Amino acid sequence: MEDGLPSKKPEEGGSSKRPQERQGKHPRKRKEVKRSLRRSDCPEHLTGASGHRLPDQQAAESSESADDNSESCHKRWDRCRRGHFLHGPYPATHFGPKACILPNPTSVMHIQDPASQRLTWSKPPVNVLVIRKIRDETLLEPFRQLCRFLVEEKHLMVYVEKKAVDDGSLMADESFSAIRDQLCTFREGYDDISECIDLIICLGGDGTLLYASSLFQGSVPPVMAFHLGSLGFLTPFKFDSFKAEVDKVFEGNAAIILRSRLKVKVVKGMFQRHEQLLNTQENGIIPHNHINNEAGKVTLQLQVLNEVVVDRGPSSYLSNVDLYLDGRLITSVQGDGVIVSTPTGSTAYAAAAGASMIHPNVPAIMVTPICPHSLSFRPIVVPAGVELMITLSPDARNTAWVSFDGRKRQEIQHGDSIKITTSCFPLPSICCHDLVYDWFDSLAQCLHWNVRKKQTRLTNVCDSSETEN
Repeated sequence: MEDGLPSKKPEEGGSSKRPQERQGKHPRKRKEVKRSLRRSDCPEHLTGASGHRLPDQQAAESSESADDNSESCHKRWDRCRRGHFLHGPYPATHFGPKACILPNPTSVMHIQDPASQRLTWSKPPVNVLVIRKIRDETLLEPFRQLCRFLVEEKHLMVYVEKKAVDDGSLMADESFSAIRDQLCTFREGYDDISECIDLIICLGGDGTLLYASSLFQGSVPPVMAFHLGSLGFLTPFKFDSFKAEVDKVFEGNAAIILRSRLKVKVVKGMFQRHEQLLNTQENGIIPHNHINNEAGKVTLQLQVLNEVVVDRGPSSYLSNVDLYLDGRLITSVQGDGVIVSTPTGSTAYAAAAGASMIHPNVPAIMVTPICPHSLSFRPIVVPAGVELMITLSPDARNTAWVSFDGRKRQEIQHGDSIKITTSCFPLPSICCHDLVYDWFDSLAQCLHWNVRKKQTRLTNVCDSSETEN
């Protein structure tokens, strides 16, 4: 975990052996995945074994002493310039251990056209994570078929949730027992599989994809989502031809869409007294030391795919929160709350609250009020590179509540803040056709966008000037 957040230790009784990649068709025993410890990055020091500077370093220092004035100017410039850009961070192009975007030729501009984004493999994928919707009996048979295909025909290492294979129907299925014993199981919150998964296959609806995103707080492997849920806006593949579709993905060159995520930090006790915050807001700008020096404690840091929702919770009073953009007070939200969403989340809760729907390739952040007590508060779109901060207004009568993709709901009190910006770790979603066709097809099939009974033509079409009576 980043920012010094405590990591959760696995429960006792788990296996201490990490699953090994299977070679050939040798049977494997069912095993639990142990939480892998992230290796710390150790900087390389250019010093000798005794700690003295090397001769080359002494020569370099003597030559650098003449440029002290120039370096001091550069340092002053580094302190003054912006720490981030309006276009947002450059997204990571490697997804998991083995997947990456096929690079453009050197003659093409380095700003890649989203329509040309293609998936390629540096090495053949070996470890596949299969996530299915729990408590849905209709998905048991597709789950059996997919696991059997990946293990017996593709000879892959398949990871599944422990609760997914502990289902009573699967335990009683003797024909599936041989496959079940070869699956690698993990438990959410205890086992870290983020460093060993090459491909994710989802069986379910949009909620299944959101859950898969929450398992990877850093780089996300490519996601192939089959439409087996109720809505399926984010799941373009049909399960009828799953073998052919999976083979195409393994061959590479599949179209992918990078769904941006939000990097969210919850800082507790950032401001000691809300009266002090009120005095510093006369010009609408938070002092520089409040922006860079986080006096509070970062209690939660998450990657969010859809939206961050701040609402009034169980209170009967209006929610009263302040919205900052890059340290400047933009507005105060008085109503039921506010939604900060990605372009992917613009078709979810934000759309129900009256926001426009944004294509996932548009680099932006959507800010949508929830039932605002104002006739002029319309949803706005801001650049992807800005940092939004939400705090309770000093004169707020009650606290607020925040949730992240509908999960991890917690209370926000006076002095707390929520910092939101675009993450550099998008979710690479594999397209069934292409990123434009899939999106508009989902609008038409799932949301019935602009569906209306068509107007019939007239039997005798005449010039308008001749129709006057």
